[in-house]
Amino acid sequence: MTLTTRAGRVLADLPIVQAPMAGVSTPVLAAAVSEAGALGSLALGAVTPARADALIAAVRECTDRPVNYNVFAHAPPVRRSAQERAWLEALRPQFARYAAEPPAALDSPYASFLENDGLLDVLVARRVEVVSFHFGAPRPDQVERLEAAGAVLVGCATRPEEAVRLEAAGMDLLVLQGAEAGGHRGCFDPEDDPCMPLEALLRATRERVELPLIAAGGLMSGADIAGVLAAGAAGAQLGTAFVCCPESSASTRHRAVLVDGTPETAMTRRISGRPARGIVNGWFEDLEVPESAIPAYPVAYDAGKALAAASAAAGSGRFDVAWAGTGAGRGRALPATELVATLAAELRSAQSPA
Repeated sequence: MTLTTRAGRVLADLPIVQAPMAGVSTPVLAAAVSEAGALGSLALGAVTPARADALIAAVRECTDRPVNYNVFAHAPPVRRSAQERAWLEALRPQFARYAAEPPAALDSPYASFLENDGLLDVLVARRVEVVSFHFGAPRPDQVERLEAAGAVLVGCATRPEEAVRLEAAGMDLLVLQGAEAGGHRGCFDPEDDPCMPLEALLRATRERVELPLIAAGGLMSGADIAGVLAAGAAGAQLGTAFVCCPESSASTRHRAVLVDGTPETAMTRRISGRPARGIVNGWFEDLEVPESAIPAYPVAYDAGKALAAASAAAGSGRFDVAWAGTGAGRGRALPATELVATLAAELRSAQSPA
């Protein structure tokens, strides 16, 4: 069973995709996953075009198999200076716990792909095999250039209406992210997150679009993958499962909590300005602020990253940015190649007649 586009282009020997995971995925991880027969992914949405070019080069030193490169197609943020100043003041007591000061002002850490043609130029020049879009759809001219360069295009939807828009925009495959997914799900409007469970999202979307669907959200094992394939998905995307691999850039503390115990996860906008699921910690328990007080994504993330760094520098993990799906606690600390092989064996076993 392969991962194949509607046009018949085979992207991987297995119907398994490693989620891009900005800040955690690495060239070594993406290459190892693809070499093992699944589709590896690398996040480029939070880096400059020059850095993206270097990262793609690093992947290609390790593999010549297809790899998915992910970009952020979010609407540019609406800046409100008074709101941003108030947010920094609201965070000041938490910074003070670690003898630190909040930033003097907030910045937008990275540009949307919709206004970053330098990144588009890199993807086209490198003739990357697969490009996926998070938080929205690319411009028509961007689609045309990427298609002309031979790229397979993958959209991410959290509701059927987004899937319909992405299909019309020219996507070849769709990732469906249920509410169980860790980190930032790909909802187009951060003020209107449908929080649809994966099962319901997959069922509703199958009736609206004809593209192959890749299911994502809380999947950690081959049995989980078999379940979504039986429900009509063409593949499964796993993120939290691959955070535990030594090839990821996750912290030791982050990996450990995903493997041991049963950590609680929840969604919050406080870290970045967008709803995202992570391990419950100070971000969820120590701040009493209304959602309306949080600046737009990714501006709020400037403060979020700063407080996480201050906490870590003081030896505390209270404000770690520890994204995780509902499968947290079922992780396995295996090298990526071994994890893919284990998932494939579990999938075959789950699909075999009893």
